[in-house]
Amino acid sequence: MRHTPHRTLVHRALLAGAALAVLAACGTDAGDRAAGTTKPTKAAVPAPVKKPAVQGLPGMPPVLDPEDVYAADRPNRLSPVVKDFPSRVYVPNTESDTVSVIDPKTYEVIETIPVGRQPQHVVPSWDLKTLWVNNNRGHTLTPIDPKTGRAGKEVEVHDPYNLYFTPNGKYAVVMASLDRELVFRDPHTMKRVRTEPVTCYGVNHADFSLDGRYFIVSCEFSGELLKVDTEKMKVVGQQKLPFEGAMPQDVKISPDGKRFYIADMMADGMWVLDGDKFTEPTLLRTGKGCHGLYVSRDSGEMYVSNRGEGTVSVFDFTRNELTKKWHLSDGGSPDMGGVSADGKVLWLSGRYDDEVYAIDTSNGTELARIPVGSGPHGLAVYPQPGRYSLGHTGIFR
Repeated sequence: MRHTPHRTLVHRALLAGAALAVLAACGTDAGDRAAGTTKPTKAAVPAPVKKPAVQGLPGMPPVLDPEDVYAADRPNRLSPVVKDFPSRVYVPNTESDTVSVIDPKTYEVIETIPVGRQPQHVVPSWDLKTLWVNNNRGHTLTPIDPKTGRAGKEVEVHDPYNLYFTPNGKYAVVMASLDRELVFRDPHTMKRVRTEPVTCYGVNHADFSLDGRYFIVSCEFSGELLKVDTEKMKVVGQQKLPFEGAMPQDVKISPDGKRFYIADMMADGMWVLDGDKFTEPTLLRTGKGCHGLYVSRDSGEMYVSNRGEGTVSVFDFTRNELTKKWHLSDGGSPDMGGVSADGKVLWLSGRYDDEVYAIDTSNGTELARIPVGSGPHGLAVYPQPGRYSLGHTGIFR
């Protein structure tokens, strides 16, 4: 039978349509046909959502984990800068004008270093290369080389009660307690760069926000807190703690960066503060004379020294509660210190008992009680894990 051009075109169109129908049915199950849809291809699967990058203070090393400020502080994760430094515990004796050096393996004092008048804290530098002894009433800083243990020439710095470093390493920040100043200095020469007067009394301890753009400061003698813009070097917030006779001490930020904890030796607990909002904090009681705050190597817990009752409270960050309390075997006055590089030992000075305590972090057992000089205060365990130091007795990121 002869086909006309018109009929031929119609026939081809019908065949093409049938072929398309067969192809459309391939790879499609009954459920898809019933729903009138096809399975999504791999290209259609949405990409996993990445954690937002933290916009840190200019010049600051990148934040390793937005969910954990202390991600660089895992057990024995030592920087190449410090990996050859001998492990030591440096104890400033405020009334003896010396630093006792303890070998943590033998629990013995192996050296006593003469320093300036009334040394308060031993502070690791931002670049991890130097330990600075804060000779508060001597108005000097004594540098110690942690590789050799030798002390260098004293540097004149007025009223250095405590010492911190901005997260970008650009400035040292001297807590001039009696001068009522925050003094920003060159981190190497310690030459004064800028002075920020404060109206509170007794600036002493601090910690920085996750992004490093501000820090919270405790004012011991007027019971106040300050919020300071790091880059502008300016106080941008100030508040009075809601407790008569408050005496805030050590400051630490939570691993997720959402809260600051401020020890208060008169309120017998620690204040919990929203640093971003800087609203009124709440009080969590830990024990008499709450003083020092130290985070465990897994970022799970914080050790809280209660100087007035010879105990250490253990705070669980995830559970947001106190879970344990360790009692020193013969009492004592646990004050300032730090955690060993492997995380197994908490070292604390006994401020009014002229001794140092080594405490097992797995169960709170007292491992050693070591006699030192008179009035031991802000001891530093060194070296510790971390990429850089923010100061005090060792706040590492």
